[in-house]
Amino acid sequence: MSVRQSLLAILNQGPCYGYQLRAEFDRRTGSTWPLNVGQIYNTLDRLERDGLVRKADIDADGQNYVEITDAGSAEVADWLGSPVVRTMATRDELAIKLAIAVTLPGVDIAQVIQVQRTATMRTLQELTRTKNATADPESSEQLAWLLVIDSLIFAAEAEARWLDHSEHRLARARAAGLAEPLPLNTEVPKRGRPAKTAAAARA
Repeated sequence: MSVRQSLLAILNQGPCYGYQLRAEFDRRTGSTWPLNVGQIYNTLDRLERDGLVRKADIDADGQNYVEITDAGSAEVADWLGSPVVRTMATRDELAIKLAIAVTLPGVDIAQVIQVQRTATMRTLQELTRTKNATADPESSEQLAWLLVIDSLIFAAEAEARWLDHSEHRLARARAAGLAEPLPLNTEVPKRGRPAKTAAAARA
């Protein structure tokens, strides 16, 4: 969803063509999450379908410009004025990996955590070096890039803390005899949606 809203926000400054939008997105986010041109044009097609952009002029080089509509500008204002809600449904690959690993027989979960911690700390060091190379922004472009780098640094620091916490939780669980692998459930699952838990049924 953020790609859609980001492209709309850029178009709110003026008409652009596809490659220009990709370059603007990269420039404003420090090329941290590069987009391919196909993704740009697929997003533009959906935005046009939804009435948020429309085709504009074609220049002398044959570039097809797209411009934002009033409805698109209103969506940009709504996006910028609303919080980003991180839902429980968002899948985190590392959390899923550890959750599955702790239920499997023969897995050294402490080693899994240590391998990840080493990679996380290496990433954190690289990000910090990158940030220190441009600690004082001299333009809004550099400021935007530093905001992204700061976000990645804080995320890496949080991941390192979570790994430490997970290691301590695992040690306590082992001491309590709770860190046992889960055997496969041999009951034939029923077709259809899973049954609601009692707590979910009361909600």
